[in-house]
Amino acid sequence: MEKAKSYTTWAVTLRILGLVRPYRKIFVATVLLVIALAILAPLRPWLIQYTVDGPIAAFDREGLLKMTALMAAVLILESVFRYAFSYWSTWLGQQAIHDLRNGLFHKLLQKRLRFFDKTPIGTLTTRTVSDIETIAEVFSQGLLTIVGDLLQLIAILAVMLYTDWRLTLISLSVLPLLVYSTYIFKEKVRLSFQEVRNEVARLNAFVQEHITGMRVVQLFNRESEEKRRFVEVNTSLNQAHLKSVMYYSVFFPVVEIITAASLGLLVWYGAGAALKDEISVGVIIAFILYVNQFFRPIRLLADKFNSLQMGVVASERVFKLLDLEEEVADTGTQVLENARGQVEFNEVWFAYDGEQMVLKGISFTAEPGKKIALVGPTGAGKSSVINVLGRYYEYQKGEVLLDGIAIRELPLASIQRHIGVVLQDVFLFSGTIADNISMFNSAISKEYMLEMAVVSGIDRFINKLPQGLDTPVGERGGLLSTGQRQLVAFLRVMVYNPTVVVLDEATASIDSETEEILQIAMKKVLENRTSIIIAHRLSTVTDADEILVIEDGCIAERGTHQQLMSQNGHYQALYELQLAQEKPE
Repeated sequence: MEKAKSYTTWAVTLRILGLVRPYRKIFVATVLLVIALAILAPLRPWLIQYTVDGPIAAFDREGLLKMTALMAAVLILESVFRYAFSYWSTWLGQQAIHDLRNGLFHKLLQKRLRFFDKTPIGTLTTRTVSDIETIAEVFSQGLLTIVGDLLQLIAILAVMLYTDWRLTLISLSVLPLLVYSTYIFKEKVRLSFQEVRNEVARLNAFVQEHITGMRVVQLFNRESEEKRRFVEVNTSLNQAHLKSVMYYSVFFPVVEIITAASLGLLVWYGAGAALKDEISVGVIIAFILYVNQFFRPIRLLADKFNSLQMGVVASERVFKLLDLEEEVADTGTQVLENARGQVEFNEVWFAYDGEQMVLKGISFTAEPGKKIALVGPTGAGKSSVINVLGRYYEYQKGEVLLDGIAIRELPLASIQRHIGVVLQDVFLFSGTIADNISMFNSAISKEYMLEMAVVSGIDRFINKLPQGLDTPVGERGGLLSTGQRQLVAFLRVMVYNPTVVVLDEATASIDSETEEILQIAMKKVLENRTSIIIAHRLSTVTDADEILVIEDGCIAERGTHQQLMSQNGHYQALYELQLAQEKPE
């Protein structure tokens, strides 16, 4: 089974920082800007103090102009540094998530079908989009800004203590109350943000599932019930958001009251000291500015800590997905050249969950160029044979060989290059007919596609389309009929020219005209190729070189159509039943 590693918060934080390793020069420059801004923070209040107690008190117009020019220069420098810091920190975050999203999607492309069976699509969408977007805030609103704010607090506190330690203690006497309030706020918002993230993932999964299955919803007249269920999910998300809004609505007024109390104590004590000539007016003015500068980052630190924490939580989810140990390991090193297409199953046992076996000792050999048919009731294990052959799932016992080489010894890409599959329910991507035939491979020319279309007889279908190969197919191929989508799939197989072709009831549920084209195309596709056909309509596989009747994960009967009909067994009973159903009344 796939297993995920566990992480500590510190380990996740270090790994997040590791994302910017390719951009270390910009990262170092951003850190230097953080330090520079922390040094500049207490400079302006100190210059104002010096100006009030110096040139203004002495009515020195020239000195006042010089100090004003100096303060303007410091303000401009600080603005430039703050702009550069804001841009570079956000740029780092965007570059990091750009690389991470590319890596995550590449990882998803390598996942086998078992993973997607048990992982909701909405959850994967949340990981790939929302969670990764949250990680960007670790740089723009999280770690770097927190470090900058802490350095600024240290610098301001040092200057305040150096200027007047008594005023510092008086003005910061309410600090414990602020720290306690900030801690409570941080914990409450952290929990509410986690709840929001969970509800977002739940909503994404619900919407994805229901849009995909909208036809079923409408067929069974479930619109009202599904609307009610959506309202419940959406209301849960709304309540989670409102809970976090409530915490913000309470916290910021509390901070304002505490800040006002600090300024009141400062003015009360400072004014009395100034009347006694113990403190200058410039010091009081500077301390008012210091207090505002000191309390502002503390007020925002809780929010930034939560941004950092949410980024760490999102990162842990993404990293766990990246680090999942693959059940189907792509460790094959054998090279399969000049493939002949021999497929052999040797006592293969397979279970989707690792315990409940759906294939029980399956053994057969498909010689190069031969046609093997798999028939039997639904759930007998026919499609499982295909899943094992393509290594979409890992089998537990036995061996599967391609040209005498165990498929576990072959790279996954090599297996998929030599095996072409046409499913009954063909999935097409948004784009054109040509895009879906070539699978967006620019190396495959339209001329070659048309050549293969002529060879397979599918050109009759292509020529009827308004824009030929450039005809859009719509989302999931919705602008084409079932049969037309299957024709595209057959032409795709022709273009990629695999050695082994697998057809999963690829001629079912289509109109007679399209079926005629499909039958011609199928003969061309299967010509000189090993083919394995899963068939529910037995009349389509009477010419197979061998027919395997699958019952409860085992091969109950095998032979040609004539041999099986003479055995008076499962196959004969199933064939005669279908024949009777197909006869007109």
